[in-house]
Amino acid sequence: MSSRKYFGTDGIRGKVGESVINPEFVMKLGWAAGKVLAGQGTNKVLIGKDTRISGYMLESCLEAGLSAAGINIGLLGPMPTPAIAYLTKTFRSEAGIVISASHNPFYDNGIKFFSANGYKLDDEIELAIEKEMEKPMVCVASDKLGKAYRIEDAAGRYIEFCKGNFPSDLNLKSLKIVVDCAHGATYHIAPNVLEELGAEVIEIGTDPDGLNINKGVGATSMKAIQESVLEHKADLGFALDGDGDRIMMVDHKGNLIDGDQLIYIIARDSLKSGRLNGGVVGTLMSNLGLEIALNKLGVAFVRSNVGDRYVMELLQERGWAIGGENSGHVLNLNVTSTGDGILAGLQVITAMLRSQMSLHELCSGMDMYPQTLVNVRFEEGEDPLENPKVKEAVIEAENNLGKTGRVLLRKSGTEPLIRVMVEAEKQEDSTNWAEFIADAVRKLTN
Repeated sequence: MSSRKYFGTDGIRGKVGESVINPEFVMKLGWAAGKVLAGQGTNKVLIGKDTRISGYMLESCLEAGLSAAGINIGLLGPMPTPAIAYLTKTFRSEAGIVISASHNPFYDNGIKFFSANGYKLDDEIELAIEKEMEKPMVCVASDKLGKAYRIEDAAGRYIEFCKGNFPSDLNLKSLKIVVDCAHGATYHIAPNVLEELGAEVIEIGTDPDGLNINKGVGATSMKAIQESVLEHKADLGFALDGDGDRIMMVDHKGNLIDGDQLIYIIARDSLKSGRLNGGVVGTLMSNLGLEIALNKLGVAFVRSNVGDRYVMELLQERGWAIGGENSGHVLNLNVTSTGDGILAGLQVITAMLRSQMSLHELCSGMDMYPQTLVNVRFEEGEDPLENPKVKEAVIEAENNLGKTGRVLLRKSGTEPLIRVMVEAEKQEDSTNWAEFIADAVRKLTN
């Protein structure tokens, strides 16, 4: 990834109006992508977005750039990221473009691409787009310009796809479910999927206004859904992030169920039904409890670098199907080609119904190790990960934790943050050592 100028681990992302997420850059990005894709025989690209107010502007800019390169554009409107991956395949488009900054605040936005098969673009194509960005922008002849059209039934198609991946012999008529859509791209999708499968649905985070995406709701702000599950005496709740590729769940007691626990539930259910197809891929951030629980089941577990694209690479390399991150990215390549919060939630509910166990009971086979994550913002300049005092703090923490804990420092792929993670047998040790290391990083930025 270090050779890239613009693309990060999850496309191009930044604050709206600044260096890359601005009208001029995004129009040229559309043109450059169109030139590269046209060279591969492409003549149709889909564009979808989440509910940020800047999506209107960026959609228009991409449309102009792609048209100038001679590419036809299908406009999907607000749609979850996994829906755009699915629709790119079903419409036989050569690429899908997502306008979203996922879990970030409304003032950020981003652009990411899917290939014709619903997977994220290969590294070589992203590098080719960046190379094209360095050239002067030119326009094809008027009779070669791309045309744009709106796809009116996109939401309905994706709702049917989600329902079609739920077992036909089951329904949700016995369940009361709280669903939190983060005022994001699933606001008109997730409640309909659950209701049409028979659930009693309580909605929160389904009133987007362009400015409230991820604000106090969704997979990164779980307090609202935890309170709602208890208030309504619901069987469970699931919270999606702004673009719908992540999910966190809540059991009937109001307990948070994170991505590692969801992966465990799905993997165990797949093992029972003979559909596991190999082992499970987690990341460096995956809880040690997940690894131990899977090993007790005889299931292999390996760790990738942090980021769903790296989980995907390792799954494809090993020919496995299930993996993900504790943040709620859950991949099951037996079902779809990318992380999909709605489908992951339905897979967990399937395991509940098949086993006749509550979500709380399904998690009982996995003991979570206390894990503390501290984010420290830093400015450009010295790399905190290479600072001697930060390294000394890490060594001191590791020596004290011994074999009963883990320390991980990494840079965020989407924000100027150092993420400090410490895992230990006791919460007190996890918290204290994470803050100890974070303080060493903070001293560099003050």
